Amino acid sequence: MSKDIRGVLFDLDGTLLDTHDLLLETFRHATRTVLGRRIPDELLMAKVGQPLVTQMWDFTDDAAVHAELVEEYRAYNAAIHDDMVRLFPGTHEALEALREAGFPLGVVTSKRHEVAARGLACFDLGGFFGFVVGSDDWPTHKPDPGPVLHGCDLMGEPPRACLYVGDSPFDMQAGRQAGCMTAAALWGMFPAADLDAERPDVACDSILEVAHLLGAR
Repeated sequence: MSKDIRGVLFDLDGTLLDTHDLLLETFRHATRTVLGRRIPDELLMAKVGQPLVTQMWDFTDDAAVHAELVEEYRAYNAAIHDDMVRLFPGTHEALEALREAGFPLGVVTSKRHEVAARGLACFDLGGFFGFVVGSDDWPTHKPDPGPVLHGCDLMGEPPRACLYVGDSPFDMQAGRQAGCMTAAALWGMFPAADLDAERPDVACDSILEVAHLLGAR
């Protein structure tokens, strides 16, 4: 890992928080309720890592139905969120090690800011991060590099001095196009082969490995 890295940006779902079951259950509920049919799980989860409003266009081309899907998803997700969200092993330890080593930390996610902050608050993670960039904080979304570049600006570091850690191909694409180094989170939701195809700078089996690669212990 480059010794020039001075700041670390993290994706949220599948990277800091284990939300696989939460997202899948919410997608199942929303599509069954609104569309009245079952959609294969692999299709429901195919675009995790992009904003919800983008994902829902995979299931309808009708604007009214799309709006209903988004509304049903958000309402049900809010009801079950705190009971189903989980923390990946080693997350607190890794973030504490990075903070003690002097790395500023931020979150760049395709989730709305309020919901992202709620997830962090469930596990007292908010204090580790100087900022959260949500889907409603920037006009473009991953795989566009804009949100990551905005995160670098908020951190006060050029992209080449920042590492972006994420578990989706969209994360790797956004980070690379922004000019950051990228770390593939193999503990997340996407297969290693999908992430390897995006040519990340490093691939890590755990979040603790990210900290260790940066010399944080």
